[in-house]
Amino acid sequence: MQPDSIRQLEADLLARIAAATTTEELEAARVAAVGRKEGAFTQIAKEMGRLAPEDRRQFGMLLNAARQKVEEALEARKQAFADAVLRARLDAEWIDLTLPAPGPRRGHLHPITQIQRELEDLFISLGFAVLDGPEVETEYHNFDALNIPPDHPARDMQDTFWLEGGNLLRTHTSAVQVRGMEKLGPPLRMIAPGRAFRNESVDASHEHTFYQLEGMMVDRDVSVAHLLYFMKTLLTSIFGREATVRLRPGYFPFVEPGFELDIQCLICGGEGCPVCKQSGWVELLPCGLVNPNVLRMSGIDPEQWNGFAFGLGLTRLVMMRYGIDDIRQLQGGDLRFLEQF
Repeated sequence: MQPDSIRQLEADLLARIAAATTTEELEAARVAAVGRKEGAFTQIAKEMGRLAPEDRRQFGMLLNAARQKVEEALEARKQAFADAVLRARLDAEWIDLTLPAPGPRRGHLHPITQIQRELEDLFISLGFAVLDGPEVETEYHNFDALNIPPDHPARDMQDTFWLEGGNLLRTHTSAVQVRGMEKLGPPLRMIAPGRAFRNESVDASHEHTFYQLEGMMVDRDVSVAHLLYFMKTLLTSIFGREATVRLRPGYFPFVEPGFELDIQCLICGGEGCPVCKQSGWVELLPCGLVNPNVLRMSGIDPEQWNGFAFGLGLTRLVMMRYGIDDIRQLQGGDLRFLEQF
């Protein structure tokens, strides 16, 4: 055993301690240096009994000095780790108390509400009133007054949520048309945006809860040309350009003649996708001239007055506007989706 071997051991242990980057590595260095059973200093101390009495004192002093330096290095490194953890915590939790308090995080309107308000502004500028009505409706306003009596086959076209007492969740906002005619009378220009409900299967383009925007104009000598003018004005305003549309015959008990105004699917460009059911077209605007029976039921003389009505699928219009390929996302409550708007 030579003094140089103790000095080399000291240098090796100090280098290992300095190189430790985690508490686990530091603990392993401590055990290797001063561990009670396998530590390097413990092993050397056991061998000192073989030395001559005159050499033990010198080696003892060297060994104690080396051990003290190693233990001091271990403690310093341990404290450095603790200080680093504390600094990181302080940095993470530090608050500048001189800064003004942050205000509440501002939200924004749902995309359906955004489009609804755009349409309301448009129709108000065209002289239309914005009306509202109850979501829990009477059978009379939802069906009978719209030329859909109890035995009418059109009732089978709408899967209704019936409530106790004969009331129901309205299946369309057309019921507001009836209330508008009853309250205001002709001449009349009105729209009725709102929520509707149908007990039907849910898929990429159908929901049990959805939004419509009903519109009606009752005046003298109203024609299909008036209807087409307002529909094209509506679509041009929403999309900022002329949309590709088609008008085809359609059956609705409250209009005669009735039409289906379809828009070329803006999701797939007419190529076919789940939203348009591979047809390239999306049903958007059922419309037509108001059936004389509907006018008569609301106390309006069809010999003196006529008009047009339309029922815009507001939720589907939002899908076309923003390229949304699944209607269920709009009411799914996923903030990651909604924050895009």
